[in-house]
Order: sequence, then structure tokens, then C-alpha cells
Amino acid sequence: MIARRRVLGLMAAATLPGALRAQGFAGLAADADGFTLPQPDPDFVFPRDHGPHPDFRIEWWYVTANLRGADGADYGIQWTLFRTALRPEPPGAEAAGWASPQVWFAHAALTTAARHFAAQTFARGGIGQAGVTTAPFDAWINDWRMHTPPGADMADAFDRLDVTARAPDFGYALEMRAEGPLLFQGQGGYSVKSPRGQASYYYSQPHYRVTGRLDLPGGPVEVTGRGWLDREWSSQPLAESQTGWDWFSLHLSDGAKLMVYRLRDSAGPDYVPGAWVAPDGSARYIPDGALMLEPLDHATVAGRRIPVDWRITWDAGGLDIVTRPLNRQSWMGLNVPYWEGPIFVSGSHDGIGYLEMTGYA
Repeated sequence: MIARRRVLGLMAAATLPGALRAQGFAGLAADADGFTLPQPDPDFVFPRDHGPHPDFRIEWWYVTANLRGADGADYGIQWTLFRTALRPEPPGAEAAGWASPQVWFAHAALTTAARHFAAQTFARGGIGQAGVTTAPFDAWINDWRMHTPPGADMADAFDRLDVTARAPDFGYALEMRAEGPLLFQGQGGYSVKSPRGQASYYYSQPHYRVTGRLDLPGGPVEVTGRGWLDREWSSQPLAESQTGWDWFSLHLSDGAKLMVYRLRDSAGPDYVPGAWVAPDGSARYIPDGALMLEPLDHATVAGRRIPVDWRITWDAGGLDIVTRPLNRQSWMGLNVPYWEGPIFVSGSHDGIGYLEMTGYA
């Protein structure tokens, strides 16, 4: 979702200047300082907009997948690449080599019922360590990669993607094939995050069928499942008083999809928008206030009290569901920690999905 994390530029804290590290969301609530801001009624151009936007401060390419192994066990994975800029650059005039102001970092995770593995990696822009190209699509950082495989139709570069990551104690190699269209979040991809007007450009591909292999300490496991990809960029997507978020992406058993998040606000009501894709494929925006998110149970995770069981209700949509995690200890113990892992859905609808929670310091 915002896509993402408490976030996540802080996770590049070791590479960012002190003033930026001091901002709790790595600039997400800071003044734009010469960077471009999103505007209503965006006109997306593909595949161009699958690539980087150096005139914006931050952006990410974010994948989650709920998987079932040939061993009968449930698994989840996350793969996220972030770009954050130390100064704005006009499109087409990016500095080369060490003069590049782009900092890249990435997170990967693999979750089982018993364990949660997480890793991170960092790189500078301009020297080939990390980047994104669009024709064909290729996003990489060091030896982690998400790319369109050879021979794929370039009409929509996100229709087919291969995703790989490797860390000392886990890894995965997955093929993702889309079975439906992109979902434009908010109003046509203009996603407002606060009544005060902060916003991002945000779209998703929620329709992936996933196959591949997980590499675990006990050996490789062949898997199949469902995947979700988020693309988001902005220069000031949060209000200063917003302290974190609880973000859900759900694949329901009747074919429907739901994205909903709660942006917690210390100065007023929380902001809770969503998006719904019906079983027939029709999509609709759900405005703030129509969906209700209620924590049901908490767990002590890395010394923090985290709400891991939730109830989600949407009266107009006939939705009343409960979510529970595969692993209550799905903690991303990285430079800036957060909770993220696969969940199961029951109630008026059954299904699977992912939950991400940031700002629980």
C-alpha cells in the first residue's frame, strides 16, 4: 500500500543524510522541496510509467504472494524495491555514476507457519547496482530481480513477471502470470491519503497466478498460489500527524479482490479508503469511512503489542470478515521494523491475503 512501510526510506537510513533520517517516514510527510507532486486525473502511459520517476521523491515496486507447497503447507513471500531521491531530477536528465542522487534498497521475506525470514539490500543509483528499465521491464538490485521473461508480449509488461531473491537462509524463484487487468487505486490512480490532500499515484495488478520454487533450510519446495503487485510514487503522500498504517490485500474465494488500509492519525480520525474488484471483474473505489477495520486480538512481537487478528466490515458490500495470520510473529526486523505476512480470511467471504502494519514502535 502506500505501498509502503514506516517507511521505508528510513530503511535506507545508513545511506541517507542526517536531516532525512530524522524524518520519521523518510520524507513521506515532509515538504516536497522541489520535487513533483501528484495531480488529479493522471494520464498514465505504459510501459513508461512502470519505470522510475526521478522528479518524485520516492516510489516502489511491491509484490506479495500467498502460496501452497507440494508438501501441503502454506507460505507467503514479499519482494519490494524502493527508490528514494536525495534531490529532484528532471525526467531524461538523470545524473550518471556517483553523481546520481538516487538511492535504492529492497526487502524480501518468506513466511511459514513456524518461521519468518527477512532480508534487505542497498545500492546507489547511476553505477549499475540497481535500477528499472521498461522495454523490456526489468527491476533489479544486486542479484535480486523482477523482470518480464524473454518472448513475453510487451503490450503490458506486468502481464508476465519472474521474481527472484536470495538471502543466506532463504530464497525463491517465481513466475507470475496475470489473469485480469490493472486496478487503478483511488480516483483513476490518484490516491488521496489524507483529508488535507496528500496523495500518490497508485495502481495494482491483483490478478496473478503464481508458480515456482521456495528455497528453505530444509530444502526446495514447489509452490503455486496467488500474487498481488503494487506500484506507487509520490513526493509527500502522508500528513505530518499520520503515524503508520494497517494495509490489507485480499483474494476472496469467489474471485473478488479487496484492498483496504487504515492510515492512523494522531490529530484526528483515521483515514480508511479501499478498492473492490467484483467477481465479474468490475472495479470500484470505496471512499474513506465506508469500510471499518477493528483489531480483535494482539500478540507480543519483538517486544511490541501488535494487532494481528482483524475484523473488516463493509455494510454496502455485504462484507463481514475476520483475518488471522499464518504466523503471528511475521516481523520484518530490518533497519526500520514492521509487521508483514500472509493471512487467512473467514466470515461472509473466505480467502487469503496479506497484511502490512507500520509505525508500531
